Amino acid sequence: MANASGFFTHPSFPSLRSRTHVPIGVSGSGLCMPKGISKRVLCSVGGAEKHASPSPSESRSPRVVAKGCKLIGCGSAKRLYWNLEVLNCANESDTSEWISTRTGIRSRRVLSGEDSLTGLAIQASAKALEMAEVDPEDIDLVLMCTSTPDDIFGTAPQIQKALGCTKNPLSYDITAACSGFVLGLVSAACHIRGGGFKNVLVIGADSLSRFVDWTDRGSCILFGDAAGAVVVQACDVEDDGLFSFDLHSDGDGRRHLNASLIEAQKDDASGTNGSVLGDFPPQQPSYSCIQMNGKEVFRFAVKCVPQSIESALQKAGLPSSSIDWLLLHQANQRIIDGVATRLKFPPERVISNLAGYGNTSAASIPLALDEAVRSGKVKPGHTIATSGFGAGLTWGSAIIRWR
Repeated sequence: MANASGFFTHPSFPSLRSRTHVPIGVSGSGLCMPKGISKRVLCSVGGAEKHASPSPSESRSPRVVAKGCKLIGCGSAKRLYWNLEVLNCANESDTSEWISTRTGIRSRRVLSGEDSLTGLAIQASAKALEMAEVDPEDIDLVLMCTSTPDDIFGTAPQIQKALGCTKNPLSYDITAACSGFVLGLVSAACHIRGGGFKNVLVIGADSLSRFVDWTDRGSCILFGDAAGAVVVQACDVEDDGLFSFDLHSDGDGRRHLNASLIEAQKDDASGTNGSVLGDFPPQQPSYSCIQMNGKEVFRFAVKCVPQSIESALQKAGLPSSSIDWLLLHQANQRIIDGVATRLKFPPERVISNLAGYGNTSAASIPLALDEAVRSGKVKPGHTIATSGFGAGLTWGSAIIRWR
């Protein structure tokens, strides 16, 4: 199984290794077989080794398949709305300059009434599939990373249907706010390496503008709406493009960044809202606007993110000098600059499109990646250190190679 440090372990591996005398390497990205047996399936059944698929009666026996995965396509979608227009309600003069100085944001994208987050996710996914040259029918899994779905039960199945994935692949949502896309990448790798999946569509999409208090200048200046997607494909272990990862969470930090459920107030006129049992039926709740302690979130990010990236680099066995690009969740330019400084990454090797979009939560990393790829900045073979961080609190990093 996979643990949070980015290593894959299995309780039966030591005995399997001792009996077969096959050196099985464990890397931050999964199980690595020696080159000569990278496609070999090893089964341990009743103390005997077999080099074949187990029968149904043997299905509970451990099976090890060395497989890699790589990113082969990306896409994004967004809408345009300028800060100066939307922030008049914050009662700020010279709004755009005030925002830009403190955050690095100059414009953002906000969904209008006729748009939906699901629609943006579908557009981004279609572009990723086109770049990857993968037919929707060949998708084995759709992961929708979002904290603001159009349907509380999840929207991944609707995306799967709209794209024309006629083989009914597994589709589900991942809720981890601004860390969601990195968790989606790791989940895709786990499905490919452990489940035999071949093509996984990972989407990061959020519409945080729906949960912003537009009179609170501390938070309303930050958030925008967008979607980004990548196609992760199985490959030989020698071509693996997810070198390592490092994942964490700390529930104690929830008080610094949340959008909690709030109970509806009872109708004073009726007392029990028609109930004969006092508290039944339950009142219909709603979610609060985003509550954020900006100073604490900043401290958390500039401390934990560099540590996480350094840990991922160590697991990958790579020095920071081997990284072509640093790609962080686009939360605030001061955070991006602070993390880059601590890691000693030169500004010219840091990807940032925050100025044009603001904080788009789970969409920010795939959105920035898509722009960097399509502009020619990120090229095939480039290695990227990426990290997401935010509500939960959650944070995670991955060392990846583009194509």
